[in-house]
Amino acid sequence: QVQLAESGGGLVQAGASLSLSCAVSRRTRTRYTMGWFRQAPGKEREFVAIRWIGGTYHYQDSVKGRFAMTEDAGMNTLHLQMNSLKPEDTGVYYCAATERIATLPTNFDFWGQGTQVTVSA
Repeated sequence: QVQLAESGGGLVQAGASLSLSCAVSRRTRTRYTMGWFRQAPGKEREFVAIRWIGGTYHYQDSVKGRFAMTEDAGMNTLHLQMNSLKPEDTGVYYCAATERIATLPTNFDFWGQGTQVTVSA
């Protein structure tokens, strides 16, 4: 089992930056695939960035070059640095974990409560 808690969301103007954090609390030393997802009102939840168990990162095409995912030593905190934000980046951002190799939200087993990111035009 793992508990996740996101923080750092807010309201910003287009072109601004935000840094999100996800506190990770594990009851075992299980290694997980970690991901950031987002969901806009009325739309499906989508993957934003993935950290594979092996330590490499993968990003959705729409955020490549703008977002960067990092992780503190010991897997205690996950980060998502978001630069050059656009209105279409607006949504609730979630961190998630799974023991699988996956990018689909349905394949992730553990989720945080989400943090709201709103980007005005």
